[in-house]
Amino acid sequence: MDRDELADFLRRRREQLQPAEVGLLPGLRRRTPGLRRDEVALLAGMSTDYYTRLEQARGPRPSVQVLGALARALRFTDDERDYLFHLCGHTAPHRDGGDRHVGPGLLYLLSKLEDTPAAVCSDLGEVLAQNRMHVLLVGDQTGFTGLSRYVLWRWCTEPDAGRRFPEEDRDRLIRKHVADLRATAARRPGDADVVELITRLRSVSSEFERMWTEHEVAVRLSDSKRIIHPRVGLMDMVCETLVTPNVAQKLLVYYPRPGSDAQEKLDLLRVIGVQSMTAESDIGTTIFGTP
Repeated sequence: MDRDELADFLRRRREQLQPAEVGLLPGLRRRTPGLRRDEVALLAGMSTDYYTRLEQARGPRPSVQVLGALARALRFTDDERDYLFHLCGHTAPHRDGGDRHVGPGLLYLLSKLEDTPAAVCSDLGEVLAQNRMHVLLVGDQTGFTGLSRYVLWRWCTEPDAGRRFPEEDRDRLIRKHVADLRATAARRPGDADVVELITRLRSVSSEFERMWTEHEVAVRLSDSKRIIHPRVGLMDMVCETLVTPNVAQKLLVYYPRPGSDAQEKLDLLRVIGVQSMTAESDIGTTIFGTP
């Protein structure tokens, strides 16, 4: 681990990043350019003291999870992310499928969709980043670990996972996830993450096994979703999916179904969200879910 190079790299990138680029309010007292250390720590989901020690070249070697969080917080490109891993003596993640690093372009687009629920997901159904409206709509989906990171695993193994969707919609929604997983498995043959997810699901879920053996294949690009929100009730939404060139990540954008009352309920959610954040500090108004 090259602590001096790491410290210089983090500090210079932090100073180059402006608050508006990561969804933070600029504040009234900024004596230095760029983000503050506590802001980077908040975005990366770590303590300010830990991040400060990294910038002072006196911290322990970060784990790959910490490095991934820092790369997202500082809006690193793929090359910058790989360089960060190498500085810390870790092998950079593969870029062909399974890449959990959300690039600055997608994060910037996500931050600009202020009034529209949106999230970035992997091709295995792991939520990698959310904007504020998506968190208000379905809750923070970025804090899961292990196989629970994947929405299909939660739907098939955890009884309460689908509680925000009407029971009569469950079968259709799961089938779409299973068909999409088929397409991903063909695109990433032999990939360890794909094989593990499918093998474990087939062993623990008879529902998944039944659907998997039907061999339906369909990439999810658009879907209708009825969401039961605990504060505003049933919301009739449409979900459009935009994919990256290598199809490893997807940008999900939700909008109200025409003719429904979902727009009024989204407007109400936005107000509820603002009210719930009035006691928070400026840096607490980040639009991204905490990792």
